[in-house]
Amino acid sequence: MTVTVEPAGGDRPPTAATAPAVAAPRSRSRDRFLDFLRLFVMVLVVIQHWWLPVLTVQSEGELAATSVLSTPGGFALTWVSQVMPLIFFVGGAANLISWRSAQNRGESASVWWAKRLRRLAWPVVPLAVVWILASHLAVLGGAPQQPVLVGAGAAGMVLWFLAAYVLVVVATPILVAAQDRFGWWVPAALLAGAMVVDLSRFGFGVEAFGFLNVAFVWLAVHQLGFRYATGAIRRPHAVGMAAVGAVTAVVLVYVGPYSLNMTGVFAAETSNVAPPTLVLAALGAVQVGVAMLLRDWISAWSDRPGPARMLDRVSPQLMTVYLWHMLPISVVAGAVVYGLGINTPDPMTGLWLLWGVLGVAVLVPLLLPLANWAVRFEEPPKVLRGDPGLVRVLAAAALIGGGLLALTVAGLGFGLAPVLGLVAVVSGLLLTAAPRARSAVGSTRAQLLPSFLVRPGGRDGYPG
Repeated sequence: MTVTVEPAGGDRPPTAATAPAVAAPRSRSRDRFLDFLRLFVMVLVVIQHWWLPVLTVQSEGELAATSVLSTPGGFALTWVSQVMPLIFFVGGAANLISWRSAQNRGESASVWWAKRLRRLAWPVVPLAVVWILASHLAVLGGAPQQPVLVGAGAAGMVLWFLAAYVLVVVATPILVAAQDRFGWWVPAALLAGAMVVDLSRFGFGVEAFGFLNVAFVWLAVHQLGFRYATGAIRRPHAVGMAAVGAVTAVVLVYVGPYSLNMTGVFAAETSNVAPPTLVLAALGAVQVGVAMLLRDWISAWSDRPGPARMLDRVSPQLMTVYLWHMLPISVVAGAVVYGLGINTPDPMTGLWLLWGVLGVAVLVPLLLPLANWAVRFEEPPKVLRGDPGLVRVLAAAALIGGGLLALTVAGLGFGLAPVLGLVAVVSGLLLTAAPRARSAVGSTRAQLLPSFLVRPGGRDGYPG
């Protein structure tokens, strides 16, 4: 996804009397700062998914998958490696820009939602088909079932991000309208909601309460992307987010009931990610604040001819890399651990560091051609087009989100659950296509929609 930044309105332009901006986005220019952040996150994600698991073959032939994080001091690594808040921040900027452009073209929310859901969910379909078929074929070909399930389960774990992202996509038009009216009060209110959820979760001991923070925490970070896209994050804001976020995160972990663990993948105990907590929100504020303070330097480097060409080339493939990177990781790990009988070295040792470096060196030449091949699945088929209408597109979002969640939990291996998850995603995608015929009541739908869901000056937000 290439990100360009346009004036989004809702904020007063800077004047000599206002605080200096932290290199506010330039009008109608490509923002490689955001591309850089996405690349930075994806590189760290791939590296840690190779480096964090500790794989050993047990005497009965089963694969034991533990974590580097279980070693003393291991959770400190996650305060550096957990960078997914930056992706929600970048996504917030991209979603606001995309929604503004859709409004300017006269598109309704249902059209915009349908386009975003197609681009989000369609690449998962070939991924799931390949993994489910490959898992069955591997076992039928004589591979032990349990290690295959470990790899297929890890491949499904990465889909949690897409399941959560369905929520932020659906919320974007509403929260953009809220931002235009209330500004900084919107992320503040979302963070207050996250605090209430944590108090209820830990105070009453009901873990299920915590999953409400999938909305509050990730939407709060996503909202910071809105603020960036409108040029509203100024240097005092960046400094404040970095400082207050750091103090808040440390104090909450020190005096509160929170885990030190900032990642939910290959984790050995509870974390601040599954479900998200106020600590993760504070860490996200730190990351956004630091990124904004470094924006001038990052942008200057990213706009140089060499880095610019590199970012222009790899940026469209980053989501493909995210979805498919567990395939070469699983193949290499299986070949080394099972084929060669070499277990993961003891964590935090020199041999473990060498294991990580050599593993990444082997993975890169496998992952790049795979991404070059799989990037063809980024574009949804042409049959998925048109305006599905408000009811259909919201039903599609529910099916896609539920299907992605099922694939996250069940993995991409055996059993009925992965198949049902895939069926739900495909069913949701089919619902994003325009129905063959429109009901006569369609002409009155604008009367039922809030004003921010229809095109400016139009009757119902539908083109033509």
